[in-house]
Amino acid sequence: MTTELEVQVVPVAPFERDVSRIRKALLDHPSVTKELGGARARVLSLVPEPEARKSEEPQPSYRFTAQIYDYDEERVLAVSGDLRDADPRDPRELAVETFVAQPLPTAEEFAAAVAVVGEDSRYGDAIRSRQLTTFRPMPALVEYEDLDGRARRTLGVGLLRVDDDHVQVVAVLMSERRVLHDLDEHLPHGAARCEPTAPDDRCAATGTAGQVDVTVTQGGQTLWQLQVVRPAASSGTNGSGVELRHVRYRGRTVLYRAHVPILNVEYERSTAGGCGPTYRDWQNSEACFQADGQTVAPGFRVCPQPARTILDTGTDAGNFRGVAVYVLGQEVVLVSEMMAGWYRYVSQWRLHSNGTIRPRFGFAGVNNPCTCREHRHHVYWRFDFDVGGAAPNVVEEFNDPPLAVGGSNWHTKSWEIRRPRDPARNRRWRVRNTSAGQAYHLTPGADDGTQDAYGVGDLWALRYRSTELDDGQNFATDPQLTRARLDSLRTPAESLLNTDVVLWYAAHFTHDAAHSHGHVLGPDLTPENW
Repeated sequence: MTTELEVQVVPVAPFERDVSRIRKALLDHPSVTKELGGARARVLSLVPEPEARKSEEPQPSYRFTAQIYDYDEERVLAVSGDLRDADPRDPRELAVETFVAQPLPTAEEFAAAVAVVGEDSRYGDAIRSRQLTTFRPMPALVEYEDLDGRARRTLGVGLLRVDDDHVQVVAVLMSERRVLHDLDEHLPHGAARCEPTAPDDRCAATGTAGQVDVTVTQGGQTLWQLQVVRPAASSGTNGSGVELRHVRYRGRTVLYRAHVPILNVEYERSTAGGCGPTYRDWQNSEACFQADGQTVAPGFRVCPQPARTILDTGTDAGNFRGVAVYVLGQEVVLVSEMMAGWYRYVSQWRLHSNGTIRPRFGFAGVNNPCTCREHRHHVYWRFDFDVGGAAPNVVEEFNDPPLAVGGSNWHTKSWEIRRPRDPARNRRWRVRNTSAGQAYHLTPGADDGTQDAYGVGDLWALRYRSTELDDGQNFATDPQLTRARLDSLRTPAESLLNTDVVLWYAAHFTHDAAHSHGHVLGPDLTPENW
């Protein structure tokens, strides 16, 4: 009889209470007030940064970056420093930079936009009588400029008419607190009945900071040790879903970091109907799902039974937002549900007692005319392998039949490279420690699709660089901007031999009426000589 898995989850610094306290006080910090000069402003984000350099053991980092929007000057203040230095009662100088940008709205800012719509004569009565419900739409931000070309912060607010599922998106100019009726024709609207659920974001807030150490044992033996970061605190330009750091199996390092920093979607231009045509989505906005169990830290819940996301229930509702942890047979499962406009995404990791890691990403949506139209999602995992240590690692590719007649099935990739998936050759890859001999295989999922003109690749093998967590692209709709630009990180003359390597792996999914209840993609990572 196989012994059951046991899971221990322990919160680690920085804690939500510290981040929340500084976030509330940041507008009063002398470094910030000096730059704002009394302008109306809001803290849009404050995210702890991971350690700047690789380390064998997880190290607490108190560095943070924050974004503050100045509504008077229509600009962003980027503030960075140490959480321990950011208290206005004992202030030290923080680094403050200004730039023109439109960061994604927070739940607090979206609620302020909803309040503006509720005061509008066209919609207020219907919202108060609950004939209309509001939801976060796509686009989250609406392009609107003054005559002189200055971009104004304008949020989209989705309206769902309860009696017939009619959907409309309206635009709110935040600096003036008014609805821009003249933009109605430029926003998605119409009736929708193809998706299974109406939007529902009523579960309690759980903050935005949070990470935990997870230890998995079986029969007194330690199998897995890792650090888990919730989507709301995940790294990268747009977040990266449930993020794993410092992953060890049976005492040996496997991954320094594993996450999904890039996610985009493309609509067929001829049938887009005001949707898209493309979006660069975000992976740090948590949605509600059903998770019953013990809350061990803000945004983390250990469950005796499997948590249920929109993919399981078909509904966009639940009692929790964050990361649920549970045991299912010989696997420990980490799962979270996320939202980006009318899309719902499920970020999941499954850790088996035999060392297999199954990264999974699921796709669903809520009632909206755009989710009815055929579109294609592309998800990009980043696996920063440290197999037996950061080096000496190499990347090898398997082909059956081999690429050369009479040649070996396995061959080494000596240089940074992009490679297509090739099911006809049973293609897969592995990262191998050339000194100790251990390896981890990456085997594509059967339904992971193949690259196309917009989903530009299937796998990239790159040398580790601390500055390359993603391609640096914020939310956008222009196809030239939203397309993953991982080739820009590739230097063909950069050696991959006996060094620290990173694999980017992409999966591609066509979402249409036939897949209205969602779909799940992802590869398998399996150990060798462990």
